[in-house]
Amino acid sequence: MRLPQPLLASAFAKTCHATLHGEDQYLHGVNEIHNVEPGDLTFVDHPKYYRSTLESAASVILIDKLPAGGAPSGKTLLVHPDPFSAYDALVREHRPTYVLNERVARSANVHASAIVEPGATIGPKVVIGAYTRVQAGAVVYGPCRIGQRCLIGAGAVIGDQAFYFRGVGEQGRSRWTTGGEVIIEDFVEIGPQCVIARGVSAATTIGKGSKLDALCQIGHDVRIGQDCLLAAQVGIAGNATLQDRVVVYGQAGIAQNVTIGEGAVVSAKAGVSKDLAGGITYFGIPAQPIREFMRQEAARRRGG
Repeated sequence: MRLPQPLLASAFAKTCHATLHGEDQYLHGVNEIHNVEPGDLTFVDHPKYYRSTLESAASVILIDKLPAGGAPSGKTLLVHPDPFSAYDALVREHRPTYVLNERVARSANVHASAIVEPGATIGPKVVIGAYTRVQAGAVVYGPCRIGQRCLIGAGAVIGDQAFYFRGVGEQGRSRWTTGGEVIIEDFVEIGPQCVIARGVSAATTIGKGSKLDALCQIGHDVRIGQDCLLAAQVGIAGNATLQDRVVVYGQAGIAQNVTIGEGAVVSAKAGVSKDLAGGITYFGIPAQPIREFMRQEAARRRGG
């Protein structure tokens, strides 16, 4: 999530009552650890993740205590008793919740050739390209960018909140404020009743020419490459990546943080729990190369 204007770390530290250690510098964006870039702020509140966060690309880090040796070179540490709350407050400040109270929001930018059918709702900060069609009953929350000649199916929900929570505390589970967006590139088709969540802090992206059948669930920060095909009822968990020309058949499930290589085929009802190489057809739970599965099945039958 990019900030509208760079923010000096010392100014933010004063606002959130944190103590600054290391050099003062500008932060240009806010990201959780999976998506940080130079110039970003992120947070860490558990010793298990100190090292990976301190060694990440983040320039400014909210942390619950100063590590031995102080701030690493080139980093700004903001010590705060509750880093998550300070982080989340910054996201809320710069990415407030947009309320849908009109059919097409005044701040939406819908191309004159696009079609928005009756009953569809286009929220604030949504951009829709030329000749795209949004069918009846679909809801598009902002911020969201939809390219040209796309099809958004009836009843689809684009830009829903990320299903992303902290651990259980005094008030139960705390939802992360969804600060990211959805990017749907040109020539994409989204089937009826699909749900695509916004990124937690970055973008959920559907690549050019990809097609989704009905009732697909796409989690936060998922990246789907170009010309992918997803059959009905496919579910993809947060931060997963499908490279170009991946085919996923009906009711397959893909776990968070995994990558499926270019040209892979995932068979119906398969369960993907780890990275898969490209150019191979997979089957079963857990998903494995179909030839290997068939050999195992043949051996099992011979043994029986």
